[in-house]
Order: sequence, then structure tokens, then C-alpha cells
Amino acid sequence: MPSKSIVEPMNARSRRTRESLLAATRAILEEQGFEALSMTAVADRAGVTRRAAYLHFATRAELVGALFDYVAAEEGLTESLRQVWESPDAPSALDQWARHLASYHSRLLPIDRALQRVRDHDADAAAHYARVTAEQMRNCRRLAQRLNQEHQLAEPWTVSSARDMLFALVSSDLIGALLEDRRWSRRRLAEHLSVLFRSTFVATSNGGEFAG
Repeated sequence: MPSKSIVEPMNARSRRTRESLLAATRAILEEQGFEALSMTAVADRAGVTRRAAYLHFATRAELVGALFDYVAAEEGLTESLRQVWESPDAPSALDQWARHLASYHSRLLPIDRALQRVRDHDADAAAHYARVTAEQMRNCRRLAQRLNQEHQLAEPWTVSSARDMLFALVSSDLIGALLEDRRWSRRRLAEHLSVLFRSTFVATSNGGEFAG
């Protein structure tokens, strides 16, 4: 049995190779789109052999499936959402959700656009998009439920309709148009999304001004 001192460096090398493959996958998607994504292209971009790539990911689908967790870790998804869920009340959670969209989601625009282009005819892209959508829907429902539980959900919204509208506002077209076409800063985007969310979904008059 190999000694611990030998196993740990091997594991470290394995982790580095895996991360290099996932970083290469992200770079290819952002620069060239799903159309250019193949195991060969990823291996070449990562500077490893195809055999090494297949040792970590048996298929392209498995590689793309691992991308969500990799990007989430790289971009700090857990911490970004923690700010939302630990907010003292539902309106404050909407403020943090606005910040989350302006910061975290805006950094994923190239990947999202790559997914959107091909998800109707690329099974791997469709599977990744489905996971992203499911996570976003879950978060939007949680926000709507909190508003409802705190008796702050404005009429005529229901938990279901508020969830759906919040999800629709997680829009790469909307965020991209304001950040890229209209040259808004991320801070300005967060501030105005917060005003939009509060004025639309919050029944009470305890908000309306961005806290930050």
C-alpha cells in the first residue's frame, strides 16, 4: 500500500488536472461556444492527453455535468446566496438577491449565452441548462415563500406567480442589455433591481430604497 506521503501528491495532481479540464471547458464555452466543445479540444486547451481527460470524465456529458459545481465554486455562489438567505427580512433578502444577480449572474453571461444558443439540439447543453434553471427556480420560490410567510407579498401576487416573475427577471438579455448596451455599473444595476423588486413584490411601505 502506498504511503500517505505518496498518495497525497498524486491526489493533488489529479485535482489539478480535473480543475484544468474544467477551466478549459469554461474557456472554450465562453470564447467559442458549445459547438467547439469536444473532449479533444478540452484536453488540448488544458495541456493534457485525451487519455488523461477521459480518466477524469468518461464522456462530454459528464464533463459538462461537472461544470455547474466548478463555476459555482470559482465564482462564490454559496457565499453570494448566503447573503440572501441570512438577510433579516424578506425585503432585505430581495436587496441581496439584486446584488447577487448583478454580481454573480453577470459573470456567467457568456456561459449562459452559449447554453441558450444550442440547448434545443445539444443534449449536454440542455441538461446543464435544466440544472441551472432548476436551481434558479428553487431560489425564486424561496424568496416568494419568505415574502408570503412574512405577510409582505403584495397583491395580486401568489407564491407561484411571484416565483415565475422573479425567475423571468433572472434574464441574461436584461442584465446584458443594461451592463453592456447601456453601460450600467453592477452597483447601479443592483440598486435599480432592488427598487424594482421592492416596488413590485413588497406589500408594506417599509422599503423601496436600496439598503447599501
